[in-house]
Amino acid sequence: MVNVIIPRARRGGGFTLIELLVVIAIIAILIGLLLPAVQKVREAAARTTCTNNTKQIGLAVQNYAGTYNSVLPPACSRTTQNGINILSNILPYLEQTATYNFGINSADGSFWDGATTLPAPTNIVRALIMKPYICPSDPSMSSGYAANQVNNWGGSTYAMNFQLFGTVAVGSGKGWGGNTWQAKYNVGNIPDGTSNTVSCAERYAACGGSGNLWAWPGGDWGPNGWGVTFANQPWGGNWTSPPMNQPNPWASACDPTRPSTPHTAVCITGLADGSVRGVNTSISPTTWLYAITPDDGNVLGSNW
Repeated sequence: MVNVIIPRARRGGGFTLIELLVVIAIIAILIGLLLPAVQKVREAAARTTCTNNTKQIGLAVQNYAGTYNSVLPPACSRTTQNGINILSNILPYLEQTATYNFGINSADGSFWDGATTLPAPTNIVRALIMKPYICPSDPSMSSGYAANQVNNWGGSTYAMNFQLFGTVAVGSGKGWGGNTWQAKYNVGNIPDGTSNTVSCAERYAACGGSGNLWAWPGGDWGPNGWGVTFANQPWGGNWTSPPMNQPNPWASACDPTRPSTPHTAVCITGLADGSVRGVNTSISPTTWLYAITPDDGNVLGSNW
């Protein structure tokens, strides 16, 4: 008698429930391991962009000074226009001449309300999105606008040092200080030296109940509010304090009288010589005060 071996039926090609759960667990573990690495790469790229923006702003200031016999751009000027801040004044040196001309040629003399050739909402200068003034890491920026001014005023992640670019005339109180907030010194005769004086630092586009709006005219419109300068003495506030480290939430934890950085522990800072450095937010208030004051004669501390 011949024994016939009948082969066993093969199991279907699908996974069992246990195998499927194991695969899902492995994928979850891999995602958990990869996500921090992806976030680090993304932040590194954003920080590089932020550093490049700060560098370009510093070079724009240098080129402005080169055009005007070493004169630094004013924190705010009030001549034929109804107030133009420093970020607006350096636009031609950031390859933004067209935007600058829209403001200068404004029909009513208000730079920020100059008409553009673009459709709404960017048909007004103040609503234009200015990439050179945007750090990708800024959590208070909403598609190029300050998060509390969407479609109204374009935001900036960078603010300029009033101690370097602005002065208030004696006896002028807290107003315009005459027709301009011009710097005391030219780029070539800053007493403490260009490499020892801060010119630019990060500040959130939306900060507390105000923010940092690149076209805001400044002046008597509130230098500690929506303007693009920090260290606004004699207006007070915490102007001598070092940059804030990732204030969260920006709507309540951010102080508009201080620089603020979205990066971990380091504020991207531009110096008057056009160089850029990362300043640790744990820097002492004394060293920071020395760095933002162009003529105190003090040596920067070891934590600089």
